[in-house]
Amino acid sequence: MARFPASLVLVGAGKMGGAMLEGWLAGGFDPRHISVIDPQPADSLKVLAARHGFALNPEGAISAAEVVVLAIKPQMLDEAAPHVQHVIGPETLVVSVLAGKTVADLAARLPHSKTAPAIVRAMPNLPASVGRGVTGCYAAHGVSDSQRDMTTTLLSCVGGVEWVGDESLIDAVTSVSGSGPAYVFLLVECLAKAGEAQGLPADVAARLARMTITGAGELLHRSDLSPATLRQNVTSPGGTTAAALEVLMAGDGLSPLMVSAVDAARKRAVALSG
Repeated sequence: MARFPASLVLVGAGKMGGAMLEGWLAGGFDPRHISVIDPQPADSLKVLAARHGFALNPEGAISAAEVVVLAIKPQMLDEAAPHVQHVIGPETLVVSVLAGKTVADLAARLPHSKTAPAIVRAMPNLPASVGRGVTGCYAAHGVSDSQRDMTTTLLSCVGGVEWVGDESLIDAVTSVSGSGPAYVFLLVECLAKAGEAQGLPADVAARLARMTITGAGELLHRSDLSPATLRQNVTSPGGTTAAALEVLMAGDGLSPLMVSAVDAARKRAVALSG
């Protein structure tokens, strides 16, 4: 049965680390079992620690944890690794949200991880900060079924969790869901500008676009229907929506453009990972 770990050390509590921490606390994870290492903790993190009672930069030595979550910036891995090795033991599961850092990169820098690394690479996205994110995960061969289930429990506190069976697919996850919120935000911008082009005041067009996208997203979230079915339900034959979709669904319309955009993001993710 899936459970929270008996002990967890979070390394880095910036935007994503902080979002996960708040999700764990809201999800019922006992704060007495959480330690946070962050050399420059924000005031909000200090307030959160005082309110909930988890350990923030504890002065005494921390024993090897059941789970260590790495949520630092990828370029800080070399600098941070020597300072966190004492919390990683032979049985520790390492969950990394460091974009571009492979299992091999992590195993080379962490103790007890070179032969049978219990490492999970996870790629959450920005909506995790409001509990509506989605995280793509890959488990190295040293991760047990129970550790995988525990990872799912932890990451489910900030949204959905999807597993892939090939590490290279994490780059595809990054290009679809990791970068995906930016595509949606751009759609809002473009829809608002299109409204302005039709004569709407800029502030009215912006509000209409914003509420349209958030409303459609909420409908998609609540409905069991496919996106295609929902689209068809909005579209009357020969109507205004059909006229717009004829442009968007043309051979040179939105679909091939999105394929190209996602592929560009994937290629950049591959390049950044070395």
